[in-house]
Amino acid sequence: MIPAPTMLDSNAPGRYDAADLEHFRRHAEICKVLTDPKRLMLLDVLRDGECSVGELAEAIGASLANVSQHLGVLRHAGLVDTRRVATSIRYRLTDPTIIEACEAVGRVVRGRLQRSDAS
Repeated sequence: MIPAPTMLDSNAPGRYDAADLEHFRRHAEICKVLTDPKRLMLLDVLRDGECSVGELAEAIGASLANVSQHLGVLRHAGLVDTRRVATSIRYRLTDPTIIEACEAVGRVVRGRLQRSDAS
């Protein structure tokens, strides 16, 4: 796995090379995919193992068509993959470490909510 570049990794302060730019471009693409609450919910459900579209739709309270659309976006981004079991398609995470990223952002959100509740 390629480590994430930081300002300190650069040759000169504020300077990035083409590889750094490509890294951040791909990072941004994944972040765009993660801007939808239903997609985040789908990833959260899939953390426990693979599921069918029907199981996912039931778990997040959405229609089959809506879940299928979101799964298509997640699949295109490389965050989920499929496996055929007889006549059923099962979805699974391609890299479970995406859950760690979601959990980190979740901790930030919980902290902000707690601070706003205390105000």
